Amino acid sequence: MSQHETDAPPAHDARDAGLQAQYEQYPYPARDPREEKSRLLIGSPSHLREIDYWVFGATRPQSLPLRVLVAGCGTGDGAVMLATHMARAGRAGEVLCLDRSPVALETARARAQVRGLENMRFLRGDLTDLATVASGPFDYIDCCGVLHHLPDPDAGLAALEGVLAPGGGMGLMVYAPYGRTGVYMLQDALERLAPVADAPKQRLDVARRVMRHLPATAWLRQNGNFGDHLTGGDAGLYDLLLNPRDRAYDITAFHGLLDRAGLATACLMEPARYDPALLLPDPRLRERIAALPERARQAVAEDVAGNMATHVAYVRRISEPVVRADSMAADAVPIMREIPGIELARMIGGDDRLPFAFGTLQVAIAVPPQTRGILPLIDGERTVGEIAAIMETRGLSAGRFAKVWEQVFTTLESLNRVLLRAPH
Repeated sequence: MSQHETDAPPAHDARDAGLQAQYEQYPYPARDPREEKSRLLIGSPSHLREIDYWVFGATRPQSLPLRVLVAGCGTGDGAVMLATHMARAGRAGEVLCLDRSPVALETARARAQVRGLENMRFLRGDLTDLATVASGPFDYIDCCGVLHHLPDPDAGLAALEGVLAPGGGMGLMVYAPYGRTGVYMLQDALERLAPVADAPKQRLDVARRVMRHLPATAWLRQNGNFGDHLTGGDAGLYDLLLNPRDRAYDITAFHGLLDRAGLATACLMEPARYDPALLLPDPRLRERIAALPERARQAVAEDVAGNMATHVAYVRRISEPVVRADSMAADAVPIMREIPGIELARMIGGDDRLPFAFGTLQVAIAVPPQTRGILPLIDGERTVGEIAAIMETRGLSAGRFAKVWEQVFTTLESLNRVLLRAPH
C-alpha cells in the first residue's frame, strides 16, 4: 500500500522529519514579498465576507473583534488576505500565524511588513502542541492544506476544535483524490527512485529528471486541474510530487473526518459544485438525484465531475449549527463577494444563463431574466427592500420581486457570488 493510502502513523516519524525538512528548504508556496505592492491573492477559505456569512450567518456584528488562528500559515497567502481585509474594513482583531517553519514564517512576516499590516502576529510552533503554544479561544481558525500532511489528521483536527471559541468556526482545505489523478502514481514512482530519507536537493533533482522525460501517456500530463509542478518553481514541484505525506479525502471520507471531531460543514465551496443535477440534466436522473440524501448527492457530484482536486469547507460544531440571516428580510443587505454586480450581470448570456467554472469544468447556470437589472443595484449598502423599491419603478411588482429575488439569491449564493453583509 502506498504512503498516501496508509492509516495514520506515529506522530513523529521519518515522513514527518522529511516534511519538516521540505518546508525549511522549499517553503510553500514560493512567494516574493515585494509583489505585495502590486497584488493581493484572493481565495477560499478565509475571505472575510465568506467568514461573516458562511461561518456566522451574517448575524455577528462587525464591531466585535475577530480573533483568528491560521494553523500552518506557510508563507502566508490566507493570513495576509484576511488581515488585509480586516485592516481595510477597519475591523478589530488579530490574525495569529502559526507554523513550525521559521523560513515560511519569515516570508509571511515580510509580506505583512510590506503591506503595513499591524494586526498580524507570528508564532513558531507545531499543531500537535497547539494547546500549549497558541491558547484559545479563537473565533475563527484557518487550516488550509495542512491536515492531509499530518501524521494524525484526527488528532490535529481535535486540537483545533479544542481551541475554537463557542459559536466559532473554521475554514479547511484538504486534497481530493479524483482531481489529482496522476499525482499519486508519480509520488509512488519518485518514492522508489528518490526515497524520503534522501536529501531534499537530491530528491528534487530526480523529480526534475523524471518530469523532463515523462511519457505522454502519464496521467499527470492529462490533468489540467493544477499547475504548481509547472509554474510553482522548486517549491511547487516538490510539494506536489515529493511530499512525504499526502492524503486525499473523497467527500465521504472528509465528512467522516469532520464527524469524528464533532464538526459539520456550514458550507462546501462552492455549494453548487456539489449538486450533480447541474451536471446531469436528464429529468429521470434528476428525480433519482433528488431522492438521495445530501451526502450521497455530494458524492455523486464528485464521482461524475472527476475534477475536484480539493475540498474547501467552512465548518462549525455539530452542536452549534449556523443560523443565517433571512435573505428575504427587507432590511437584509446583499453584498457581492468580489466581482461587482454590474460586471457579473454582463457575463449573463442572451439565454439567461451565467457561465460558471467549477475549476476546469464549465457549467451554464440558469438565472431569472431580471437578474441583469438587480445585480448592479447590489452595492453592499442597499437593503433588499430598497432594491425592491427601485425595481418596482421599473415595472417589477413587489410580489413578483420577492419570487425573483429568492431565486436570484439562492442561485448566486450557491455560486458564492452574492452573500449577505454582517450587521455593523
